[in-house]
Amino acid sequence: MKKLFKYLGYFLLTLLIGSSVILIAVAQKDIPRAQLKNKYANSPSKFMPLMGMQVHYRDEGNKVDSMPVLLIHGTSSSLNTWDSLINYLPSNKRIIRLDMPAFGLTGPSPENKYSYTYYSDFLNAFLKELNVKKCIIAGNSLGGGIAWHFALDYPQEVAKLILIDASGYPKINEKGSLGFKIASIPILNNLLLYVTPKSLVKKSLETVFVDQNLITEERITRYHELLLAEGNRKAALSIFKNRFDQQTNRIKDIQQPTLIIFGEKDQLINSDNAYLFQKDIKNSKAVILKNVGHVPMEEAPKATAELINEFIR
Repeated sequence: MKKLFKYLGYFLLTLLIGSSVILIAVAQKDIPRAQLKNKYANSPSKFMPLMGMQVHYRDEGNKVDSMPVLLIHGTSSSLNTWDSLINYLPSNKRIIRLDMPAFGLTGPSPENKYSYTYYSDFLNAFLKELNVKKCIIAGNSLGGGIAWHFALDYPQEVAKLILIDASGYPKINEKGSLGFKIASIPILNNLLLYVTPKSLVKKSLETVFVDQNLITEERITRYHELLLAEGNRKAALSIFKNRFDQQTNRIKDIQQPTLIIFGEKDQLINSDNAYLFQKDIKNSKAVILKNVGHVPMEEAPKATAELINEFIR
């Protein structure tokens, strides 16, 4: 029996050493933020010191516009998700977009704790720094959830609301992306802090887009590198481990005119959610874009912009 335990101990030790060697071999290190700034912070980019972070944002268009459009990206994304869409927005509008805390070049908050209340307070402080008293706010996915919570928490600062494949309701048999599934599995998800291969990002994007031709090497690289930015994986994992209180019951209290846009073939948030939002928000309109996935502003920027332009006029 002693020999059995001895051999078992050797086996477990060998397994542990072998696993460690494999982990070291395939692990990806965090990328220094300064290195990524040289690549992704081009001429319109600015950095605002706010709440212990250097917030990456772009403030473009008509600076005297008294009703800017504020664009909020989703989980593990960045302000670049709006690159194509803004080309179709009116030239007389002021367009503000940013990397939200935990993502992009902004990176994690000092406390690395996130909630809808935190993001509402952050956006309030951000807009105050820009001297924006009222805006039209648009958000995709988690960014949509942040947008409608902000509209409820600071209603005086939101004139109109645009929800693009926004979170807000319980899941409806969505397929989900591989990366998000792994991030939701206890213990196993900790491996993502060290092993986040580019192939996993590509596989996840395949469920985000319907048009697979849009999953270019450039797009995969951008998502992958910004995910590997210092502290971003830890921040994203913190968000997955501590699911936000969705406060679905508050949606019916939204008073702002609201445009709801969903991709028909969204595999992350079922497009039926568009009608749930429309039912709960009195002054709202829902539009489903055919053969489009989770990020209409990237997959169908012109069609999405046309809906937004009509709405904000």
